[in-house]
Amino acid sequence: MIMRQGQQLLLPANPLFIWGSLFLAFSWALFQNIGLWGRAPWVPDVLAVTLVFWGVHQPQRVGVGLAFVFGLLIDVHQGSVLGQNALAYTVLNFFATTIHRRLLWFPVPSQALHVLPLFFVAHAVELSVRMMVGGTFPGMALLLAPMIESLLWPVVSVILLLPQRRAPEQDDHRPL
Repeated sequence: MIMRQGQQLLLPANPLFIWGSLFLAFSWALFQNIGLWGRAPWVPDVLAVTLVFWGVHQPQRVGVGLAFVFGLLIDVHQGSVLGQNALAYTVLNFFATTIHRRLLWFPVPSQALHVLPLFFVAHAVELSVRMMVGGTFPGMALLLAPMIESLLWPVVSVILLLPQRRAPEQDDHRPL
């Protein structure tokens, strides 16, 4: 792959770090319901942001099947319609892997603008499933969650790419 001018060559992602970050985001999503705000509609879904990040950066390791499994686990934990979050995460990860090659050509702030429609689609899928089974409309505060998730994209990108940006061991025979 041809790299942009000034773009840093990244080390390979450690599978244990990928799984650890996904389970940390999953734990955050589990404890989020216990917090002061509960299941407020404006609260961002950190697990969805992490799934999209790894779906963009490591699509061969974090795919649609894994997003479906995490969605089912969130559905069971929240007591929501079984498959509501699973379908939303699956659609989200599918679109993330669809645009991953193009997305990586942009700087991180532009990437945040490109993933914003993905988060809107995921929340629209989740809302439509909830409304189809007779749920109530959570209000216009639901529109804040995709925007906050998009604002979290640069933060998540910096944090999750830190282990790959570390300098490898110096070697006199290797120019990189």
